[in-house]
Amino acid sequence: MKPGLEPGMASTVSTTVAENMVARLGGQQIHPVLATAQMIEWMEWAGRRLILPYLEEDEDAVGYAVDIVHLAPTLVGETFSATATFREQSGTRIIADVIAENARGVIGKGTFVQVLLAKEVLDSRIRTLRAAQLSQTDPESPPHAD
Repeated sequence: MKPGLEPGMASTVSTTVAENMVARLGGQQIHPVLATAQMIEWMEWAGRRLILPYLEEDEDAVGYAVDIVHLAPTLVGETFSATATFREQSGTRIIADVIAENARGVIGKGTFVQVLLAKEVLDSRIRTLRAAQLSQTDPESPPHAD
């Protein structure tokens, strides 16, 4: 990582809750309020934006751990923000405190950890997974004739 990321530095992103962001499980709407998964996605986006200026050309980061509590609802049409505040770097782990707020106050909080790794390592892992996926055949399908 490039130098300059210091404890207390923060990044904030904001959005308005849309219908496609409400709580759904198995394709069924559960509640007409912001889904926990959507709130976490925006917290992760804030964390990603926090470190982007400090990544070297040959490195990237991936999500490693999320420890979040969802404290209050946000209705469709309401705006909320997510802020990631850099706490520390421990080896390759970047740890940020995250908080989400709407006009009424805090709606979620916790921590988000990203892991730094070389882009070539990440790309190699993805290529290996894709190759394994392509080499698997569906036991239900008939063999291919050449």
